Amino acid sequence: MAAERTAHDLIAEHRPTLDRTLEAISTRAYWSPHPEHPKAYGENGSLSMAEGKAAFEALLGTRIDLDQPGTDDFVGGEASPYGVELGVTYPHADIDVLLPAMRAGLRAWREAGAELRAAVCLEILARISARSMEFGQAVMHTSGQAFMMAFQAGGPHAQDRGLEAVAYAYAEQVRTPDAAEWSKPQGKRDPLLLSKSFTPVGRGIALMIGCNTFPTWNGYPGLFASLATGNAVLVKPHPRAVLPLALTVQVARDVLAEAGFDPNLVALAAERPGEGIAKTLAVRPEIKIIDYTGSTEFGDWLETHARQAQVYTEKAGVNTVVIDSTDSYKGMLSNLAFSLSLYSGQMCTTPQNLLIPREGITTDEGPKAYDEVVADLARAVGGLLGDDARANALLGALVNPDVKARLEAAASLGEVALPSREVANPEFPDAVVRTPAMVKLDGARKFWENTDTEAAYMGECFGPVSFAVAVDSTADALDLLRRTVRDKGAMTVGAYTTSEDVAGAVEEVCLEECAQLSLNLTGGVYVNQTAAFSDFHGSGGNPAANAALCDGAFVSNRFRVVEVRREAAAS
Repeated sequence: MAAERTAHDLIAEHRPTLDRTLEAISTRAYWSPHPEHPKAYGENGSLSMAEGKAAFEALLGTRIDLDQPGTDDFVGGEASPYGVELGVTYPHADIDVLLPAMRAGLRAWREAGAELRAAVCLEILARISARSMEFGQAVMHTSGQAFMMAFQAGGPHAQDRGLEAVAYAYAEQVRTPDAAEWSKPQGKRDPLLLSKSFTPVGRGIALMIGCNTFPTWNGYPGLFASLATGNAVLVKPHPRAVLPLALTVQVARDVLAEAGFDPNLVALAAERPGEGIAKTLAVRPEIKIIDYTGSTEFGDWLETHARQAQVYTEKAGVNTVVIDSTDSYKGMLSNLAFSLSLYSGQMCTTPQNLLIPREGITTDEGPKAYDEVVADLARAVGGLLGDDARANALLGALVNPDVKARLEAAASLGEVALPSREVANPEFPDAVVRTPAMVKLDGARKFWENTDTEAAYMGECFGPVSFAVAVDSTADALDLLRRTVRDKGAMTVGAYTTSEDVAGAVEEVCLEECAQLSLNLTGGVYVNQTAAFSDFHGSGGNPAANAALCDGAFVSNRFRVVEVRREAAAS
């Protein structure tokens, strides 16, 4: 009876939020139940900023024991990009013991039904939300994001994406009724009568492979989509970003147990340094769903080799901005400068290639030559990041040495329009903080085949590096945009133009090549940011990703509907 009362209470508490979310994904209007301002926290059971920092610091040097079956060791090794040794250890699992234990709770989870599963997921998200300040610190010290971004993107915005996935999952599951009475007329004979039931059935165990840069924002959609559709979820964090997902698993296990379900429906797969268990797990027959964010190389490997699973990948792309003309030159420069700088360009949505006609562009300030546009944009970035305190707040720290190496190598690719500079962080002296670099490249058609120049801008250079690519015309820019999206993929496309014809041509390229487009952004909305419930992150239709966050396709194949038919008695 306790479990039934808990179920009733969970549904009663969270059904209004679920209904409001279902409305939001239908209207695409602004909505969020998770405050993104720190002042909203510290009351009603949520941790304040000081309490969140204290909670994070209390975790340092401790062991997070999740009481998982098959634990054979405790492992760790995370070091903050800010120079702090976390010293946290996590359970290492004997997979042959853990996976069967995860399957044991699937029947009860299936029988709970879509509404109760959604309510349990929303309770998990609510408890995580109350600890957003603690999670912000955990994300900051594993991803290198500055605190405000780590709190917002790793806290409320990640929770929004998780909630969005739950809403889509619920909507897809209830699309088919639970039961139906079927009657087929037979003329003079009695009708054929059947009673039919329809049950959403999860595929089994889902594997969520976490990323280093956005462990919760990129991880929550797959985790909650799988859980809400009746699956168990094994969370395999990136070895440099375990803590935020370990805390997530801990909360999920607590909520599941309190609601009367097997906590092993959610488990953690931490690994020893260099162990590389993702490939091993990915091809296990028990794994039926995989969510992955990361490199194209491993994403392609998963899509090729994990044949027993439904694989959802977000990989690398080459994000492009076409600059044709603008009626707000200063606004365009300011918007692009912020987009290039935020989190040191370490977002999968950050622009990389800026395609600018070599003859220049028209603006509200008169004609601007290619060199002038590039120089003005370089000055805008320099002005934005000229103050070290502001630079640290925007840039954060470089997430790993590979990003630093790419940044340093960029100077050899072409003429440097904006050199990167080192920024000191007084609070964290060991943090590696660098401003973005901008390099001029020639994108003339004669360089479009098998040249070093083309190789530079046609490959993803993840990190604070952008290329100002001179093209012969706007038409050539659109042709290059099409090739880039088709061959390399893009999570985002931006364009600036005062011409309706050009705007229509850019839109047509993006529709044909399936890329998300932002036109003429000059204010406080940036091409590399998306809002849950309204914006789609990725499209699933170009090589950058085979799924979008979040749409019906992201959730619908995580479960199947099983029908049971019975002869019915005539009434």
